[in-house]
Amino acid sequence: MIFGLALLILLIFFTPNMPFKDTFSQLKSQLKGLQQEGQKYLNDYQSNRQSQSQQGYPGSPQQYQPQYQGQPQQGYAGAPQQYQGGPPPIPHGTHPGANQPSPTYWQPRFDQSNPVSTDWEHKEGNNNGWGNNEIENYTSSPTNSFHASNKLILRAVSQPNYPDPSQKYTSARLVSRQRLARSRGSLVASLTLPCALGIWPAFWLLPFEPFSWPTDGEVDIAETWNGDGINHSCLHWGFYTPQDTDKHRVVGTNVAGMQSGRSVRFEFAWWQDDNSNQGRLVWWIDGKAVMKAPVPAGTRRMADFVVLLNIAMGGNVCQGQMPREGTYDFVVHELKMLEEPESGGWAKFEKDWRKVREGDKI
Repeated sequence: MIFGLALLILLIFFTPNMPFKDTFSQLKSQLKGLQQEGQKYLNDYQSNRQSQSQQGYPGSPQQYQPQYQGQPQQGYAGAPQQYQGGPPPIPHGTHPGANQPSPTYWQPRFDQSNPVSTDWEHKEGNNNGWGNNEIENYTSSPTNSFHASNKLILRAVSQPNYPDPSQKYTSARLVSRQRLARSRGSLVASLTLPCALGIWPAFWLLPFEPFSWPTDGEVDIAETWNGDGINHSCLHWGFYTPQDTDKHRVVGTNVAGMQSGRSVRFEFAWWQDDNSNQGRLVWWIDGKAVMKAPVPAGTRRMADFVVLLNIAMGGNVCQGQMPREGTYDFVVHELKMLEEPESGGWAKFEKDWRKVREGDKI
C-alpha cells in the first residue's frame, strides 16, 4: 500500500503536460485501488486476531485464565477459600492475635434513649474538696453527663464569673452500678481525655461502698492533669505519709496524641486466687503493657471494685491551676468488662507480666 502511494505521487509530479482533469481522473482510479488493497489487508488482520483470541490469547483478558503451580482444589495457597492445610486453630484467647474476641460480661449502653443513671450512680456536691481542695461541684444534670452519638460524655463547665457559686465550676462523677464481680478479668475503655490547665480527668476503681480509703485499695487506670499529656497508672493502699511510702505504685507514661484529642485505649487486668487472695495486676495503654503490681495484702477483693469516671477541677493535684472559662469533655467511646484480656487472653497477661516493670514507690 505504501508503494502504491509513492507511485501515485511520482505520476502527479512527473507528468507536467497532463491536463488537470486527466490527472484528477487518474488520481481517483489510483485511490480506489489503494482502498481495495487496504480493505483486504484489514479483513485478513481481523480474521487472524479473532482466531488467536478464541485460542486463549493473553490479549483477550476476558478469556485469560491464571496458571497456578498446582491444583487449587487440593489446597493451593492461591485459593484461600479452599485452603485446608496448616496447623490446627489456636485455642481461643491463648495467644496474641486470637481471632475470637474475649467474652464480654458487662458493657453499658451509650444510647440517647438510655438514661446515664441506668448504669451509673451520680455523685453530687463538692464533699469538702474531695480531700484535694478541688473546686468542682458534681451534678446529675444532663449538662454534665449525657449520651450522644453512641458515646458517654462527661462535661466540666467553667464559668468563673457566674453569680451562683455552685455553678461556677460544675462537672460529673459517675460510679458504675456493676462491680468487677470476678476473681479474674479485664476492664477495657477507649477514651478521649480533656487536657488543659486545672483539669484532672480520671478512669479508676474503688471498692463498692462502704469502704475504708485508702487501706481497701485504689486503682487508677487513666488520669492526667494540667494538660501535660502524661498518663498516671497507679495503685494505692496507703496514706501519703512517710511510713506509707511503700504502699503506692505509680508509672507515668507520655501518651502521643492525647493532648490533641486522640482516643486512647486503656486496659487493666486482674488475676486473684480465690482462697489466698494473692494476685497480680497489669496495666496497658494502646496495647502496650506499662505497669504491673501484685495485689496488696489486706485490700478488698478485686471482685468488689466498681468503676469511676470523673473530671476534677483545680486543687492540690493541679498545683493551684484553675481552668479557664469554657467546657471540657471527657468522651467514653467504649467501655466493657471482659472475662480475659483482649487480643491475647491470659497468655498475653503472663507474657507481659514477665517483661513489664513494677510501678515506682513514691
